[in-house]
Amino acid sequence: VQLVESGGGLVQAGGSLRLSCAASGSTFSINAMGWYRQAPGKQRELVAGITSSGSSTNYADSVKGRFTISRDNAKNTMYLQMNSLKPEDTAVYYCNAFDPLSRISWGQGTQVTVSS
Repeated sequence: VQLVESGGGLVQAGGSLRLSCAASGSTFSINAMGWYRQAPGKQRELVAGITSSGSSTNYADSVKGRFTISRDNAKNTMYLQMNSLKPEDTAVYYCNAFDPLSRISWGQGTQVTVSS
């Protein structure tokens, strides 16, 4: 599975961005998917996850109520709607996908910068 993120950019605090993660290749094998982020000098952390059907989601406490994860399996695309952005949300955002054997694919990342 190949994953490509898009939608990152520079936004002012309080603004919104919508990230997309487009999957290609063996997309029929994709199970759960997720968004992670990594800020300079920090470890990569989970932002949000979603099950294969999209019926269940989970979020990091720091983004609950502000971010929404979703997926459109017909388009092989996952999204992350980010509202009320804060400077501390600045990071490179990565998407990942699990197959039935729990093997993980990662995208190349997209930069999100929130100015104060």
